[in-house]
Amino acid sequence: MLPFAIYHEHPDWFKPLFAALEKRGIAYERINPAQHYFAIEDTVRKYALFFNRMSPSAYLRNNEQGIFYTLNLLKHIELSGLITINGYKAFTYETSKALQLVLLQSLGLPYPAARVVNHTSQLIDAAKDLRFPIVLKANIGGSGAGITKYNSIESLQEDINNGNIEFGIDKTALLQEYIPARGGYITRVETLGGKFLYAIKVHTTGESFNLCPADICQTTNGKELVRNACAIDAPKNGLKVEAYTPPQHVIDAVELIVAKTGIDVGGIEYIIDDRDGKILYYDINALSNFVADAVNVIGFNPHEKLVDFLEQKVYASKKEAVSIPHSF
Repeated sequence: MLPFAIYHEHPDWFKPLFAALEKRGIAYERINPAQHYFAIEDTVRKYALFFNRMSPSAYLRNNEQGIFYTLNLLKHIELSGLITINGYKAFTYETSKALQLVLLQSLGLPYPAARVVNHTSQLIDAAKDLRFPIVLKANIGGSGAGITKYNSIESLQEDINNGNIEFGIDKTALLQEYIPARGGYITRVETLGGKFLYAIKVHTTGESFNLCPADICQTTNGKELVRNACAIDAPKNGLKVEAYTPPQHVIDAVELIVAKTGIDVGGIEYIIDDRDGKILYYDINALSNFVADAVNVIGFNPHEKLVDFLEQKVYASKKEAVSIPHSF
């Protein structure tokens, strides 16, 4: 079998995946999106499949050149017929929080009230109908990056006047209501092959928060963001994490989201608004590396199931190719 292509730029996140592949004796090649090129006419099959693990937070590691480039490469690869995991459609949603909310709106699923903005001159008007506190989020983020919380319209105006507003690498941002979490936790639901895999509750140390759009990802001055404060790394950072099975209507909603976004492996995060008890879906992730210390948290190694899924995709493709008659 040809090797699997694992396309990633973060040096550490995918070591558990590599270990699971090596345990099975599956050959793979690591491809760095930050330093890459392709020929338009090249349609030669070098890999059994192409697994996109590119991160929208690559700009935090000075690898922003790989983000938009990846969309071009994924479309090229898909048109060549190569099996692609978390392909063009999935990465389009991964790189736009605005598109994520547009999708949720179209599906009739609840989400935090938000406004999409492309210039600081529009922020005050955009914020007028939102309940404070609010957060300003970069449209292309990741790992809690590019998020600032504002408790009042005056504090937002002050940052505008002082030139402290950053919209991110695509010059687009979201103003979004900060959601106080009922019970002090959020829920992350992981999926594989379009189906529910597991879920976890992630608790804070006592604060109400919206994981990765709020205080848990910031220092006391609210500006400098703390890395590795997201759900997948929670056990390594001292946050209380517990396995959880959501209600069936939530599982159905999550499976609908991943079906519409083309996400083969990814996580959806939701929060219960402490003000009214409503469930709000607020983050769609096509870059799940699964929760740290998974065996102790959820009782199994999800990377083993991931490798099962990858092998099945290749096997199904070969079986389909054999069954199709060819004329010469």
